[in-house]
Formats: sequence, structure tokens, C-alpha cells
Amino acid sequence: MIRVAVADDQALVRSGFAVLLRSAPDIEVVGEAANGREAVELVRSARPDVVLMDIRMPEMDGLEATGLITADSPETRVLILTTFDLDEYVFQALRAGASGFLLKDTRPEELLAAVRVLAEGEALLAPTITRRLIEQFVAQPVTTGAKPTRVLESLTERELEVLGTIARGLSNAEIAAELFMSHATAKTHVSRLLTKLDARDRAQLVMIAYEVGVATPGTA
Repeated sequence: MIRVAVADDQALVRSGFAVLLRSAPDIEVVGEAANGREAVELVRSARPDVVLMDIRMPEMDGLEATGLITADSPETRVLILTTFDLDEYVFQALRAGASGFLLKDTRPEELLAAVRVLAEGEALLAPTITRRLIEQFVAQPVTTGAKPTRVLESLTERELEVLGTIARGLSNAEIAAELFMSHATAKTHVSRLLTKLDARDRAQLVMIAYEVGVATPGTA
């Protein structure tokens, strides 16, 4: 059973998500929060597998709440609920540790699928969100240092290829097909990248790929 918490300051929206989630036989709603502070407290007490997190909320916004949750409860995955007007926050949310992004006008079945994807330890980056993420990354000040070089030196040529495909949003099956390897081998490479780069999920691997130059804007 996948344990899910819902954080949104609009009661009607929050209740709607909760009703939808409860309609799935493999999902249990363990609580609701009306702001970021309540979300942090809820995660500490209920330890859900996934949190549906709105960004703009009173008392504490979703970005700050996401950072606190992922630091205090790393096993909990945060799924950011966003609209086109909020896309400017995608980069910050990913930095805070969010594992996925979903538009609020997503179809119900896609929301349920997204929760299952995150519960399995994967990341969810829709193409429209990924494009915005890249734009936000490009807008960030360029930093210098030894980190990119150390990262590149730690990876094999094959791992660099796999990292590039992850940055483009490919699934394990798609990576296997593109790089002519078995699905099991693709999964192994992804697992090794997560370990070597100390990344919690594929969303962070995407960030790292752009940070070190393995992927560049326009190639995703």
C-alpha cells in the first residue's frame, strides 16, 4: 500500500486530490495539510511514501517545506503540483529535493500513475516541466570549481552516455533500446550513477548532468 499525504491550501483542491487517491486500491491517504508547516509536521508523524505538494501556501511555502521534508525524511518523495504560472519555481523545488513535478490540470489517471512512479523510487519530469527546468538552470549564475571535473573523472564512458540519456528524460527501457543494452544492464548503470553521484533519484541526476556539462540546453 502506498501511503500518500496531500498539502494544498485550497480545501476543495486538497479534498479532490484526496478523494481521487482513495479511489485507488493500492493507495492510502494518511493525512492532509493546509500549509507547508502542517505538511512538515504531517510527514514527521505519518511518514508517507509520497507527498503531493503545492508551492504557494501560507505560513510556509512548498519549497521550504520540501527542503525540510527531504532532509528530515529522505525516504519520502515529494511530488510538486504546479501550474504554468508557477513554473519559475521548478528549479528551486528540484534543488530542494523534489522528485517529481505534475501540472494541476493533469488527468486523474496520470496523477495516480505519477504517485506510483515516485513510490517506486523513480523521478517524474514531464517534457513541459523539463523544458522550463532547463531554462531556469541556464538563468542561474555560472559557478566554478572542481566538482564537475571530479564527477566526470568518476564515471566510465558508458555511464556518461547513460547520464546523458537520463537528462533527456528516457526511461530504463528507452535507455536500453537507444544504447543497445539489456533492460537489466540499463537499470544497473542507473543504480551505479545514483550511488557514484550521491543522488537520491533521477531528478537529481538530471540536475547533475546539466551542471557538469554532460547535457546542454537544446539537447533534451
